[in-house]
Amino acid sequence: MLYLGVMSGTSLDGLDIALVEQGERTQLLAHHYQALPDSLRQQLLELCSSGADELARAAIAEQQWAQLVAEGVHSLLREQNLQPGDIRAIGSHGQTVRHEPARGFTIQIANPALLAELTGITVVGDFRRRDVAAGGQGAPLVPAFHEALFASPGAARAILNVGGFSNLSLLEKGKPAKGFDCGPGNVLMDAWIHHHRGESYDNDGAWAASGHVQAELLQALLTDPFFQATGPKSTGRELFNLPWLQQQLKTQPAHRTEDVQATLLELTATSIATSLQQAQPHCSQLLVCGGGARNKALLARLQSLLPATQVSRTDDHGVPADWVEAMAFAWLAHCCLNGIPGNRPEVTGARGLRVLGAIYPA
Repeated sequence: MLYLGVMSGTSLDGLDIALVEQGERTQLLAHHYQALPDSLRQQLLELCSSGADELARAAIAEQQWAQLVAEGVHSLLREQNLQPGDIRAIGSHGQTVRHEPARGFTIQIANPALLAELTGITVVGDFRRRDVAAGGQGAPLVPAFHEALFASPGAARAILNVGGFSNLSLLEKGKPAKGFDCGPGNVLMDAWIHHHRGESYDNDGAWAASGHVQAELLQALLTDPFFQATGPKSTGRELFNLPWLQQQLKTQPAHRTEDVQATLLELTATSIATSLQQAQPHCSQLLVCGGGARNKALLARLQSLLPATQVSRTDDHGVPADWVEAMAFAWLAHCCLNGIPGNRPEVTGARGLRVLGAIYPA
């Protein structure tokens, strides 16, 4: 069975569309990247905080988002000589604009009904809200997929996804998969380099590598209560954003901009390493996926902080790091259509297993 998975993460750089074959194992067949136009990216960023006429602006933005996904889907189908009827379903995560499970809601705009009309393919969307309705965080949802794809009969293994935010999946034979958000992944580093250099991300972590970690600033950042909380826990732009960082900097002496970037990379690495050491101290393998897997400086720092753990990209285990999340939502669509629970209560804190997603037939 062929499925498409669509993921647009908190980094807001573009859409990842994965074509997978779902059998006993999920296999990536092809993929397509669709960049977000600057105007749409700005609209989505603005919707992450309160503003005037939000309902209308959100409705317009999700129409544009669905149209962009449809363009990407048709491009991928043409590249692979496929027809819409060849695809059982699209698993569409949507774009998260608010995530506040403590207040009982999470919002991903996607307009799956429009996407089904534009593509002629059944769409499964709205994956997170059922878990939140059951008392869960609604995130992270990838540990169940990581378990299906990467579980090893031998050593304890963790999967690290580093997008705008970072999350861990903890896999161990004979135990249910566990996981939680660790904190900022790329979100603060991306915001800082864009603010000062107009670049969308720090390629290979080179700018961070040119600076020096400021220990006092790092400790100030780590005092945020999120880092002391134990799972289940999840986070988003509602907490960690450029204004949050700038407020923290007001209490500090002046720092060189590259030193702040170095400290932000250290914040990401430290929060991940500390979380892993506390939750799975005997972890022997850490497999990294997401955009952050391409940050050489970050991976090197993780290996330094975790000397007893082998740190590698999921590419080394047969799955390209850039496409794991999109594959996950194709898999979740398959689970929904077949009545298979997609959450893990040990991860999200939900009251039990739930089938995730709403179906919009073609």
